[in-house]
Amino acid sequence: MHSETIRIRGHGGDEIEAYLARPSEAGTRGGVVVIHHMPGYDRGTKEIVRRFAEFGYDAIMPNLYWREAPDASPDDAAAAARAQGGVPDERLIGDVAGAAEYLGSLPTSNGRVGVIGYCSGGRQSVLAACNVDVDAAVDCYGAFVTGEPPEGFPLQVRNLVDQLPNLRAPLLGLFGNDDQYPSPEQVDELEKILVSLGKPHEFHRYDGAGHAFFNTDRPSYRPEAAAHGWERVAAFFKTHLGG
Repeated sequence: MHSETIRIRGHGGDEIEAYLARPSEAGTRGGVVVIHHMPGYDRGTKEIVRRFAEFGYDAIMPNLYWREAPDASPDDAAAAARAQGGVPDERLIGDVAGAAEYLGSLPTSNGRVGVIGYCSGGRQSVLAACNVDVDAAVDCYGAFVTGEPPEGFPLQVRNLVDQLPNLRAPLLGLFGNDDQYPSPEQVDELEKILVSLGKPHEFHRYDGAGHAFFNTDRPSYRPEAAAHGWERVAAFFKTHLGG
């Protein structure tokens, strides 16, 4: 594969940093926009971008904290973004739209793009799928798609219940039953809403797993749940993006 750091046009036409990974093979294929978790545009999430290239997709991750802290370390950039209340929803939508447009402009594009996010990025994946024309969306334990942030929560976020009628793509959700945000009850609420709206979705829930069970660098990592989750992601994108 080939991977590199590039610049793309995001919200408002701003030039932002992004990480791109592409298979070396010729031919056309789908694209995947990866939304990084709250800790930022880091090594672990870049490995996820490369994994999608291994799956046969053109994959890109916009640096959502680029405006706050260009060229800063992931930890410092994340701290700067948190100090300002996090990434505004409108800006997130614009940055994902810019990343999806970039993938669609590649000569290898088959015209289909999916989006996936982890932690805060899981919520943002759903937000993007309600506002950007994508073909598939994956929510990995995104907090506050339903439910409310606790008092004193550092990020200025609200739930997406009013946005869900606008969901434009099938949604895959992967959740740990030991998680608090989102809790099993909040996942139940999300599924009930999607059923009532007639939105196609597929949820998988894992006993013994909490938040960030995909993250190999944390004690929360659960290999069995993560392996099954990756299988579900691969099958879901194959169905909706090709490959």
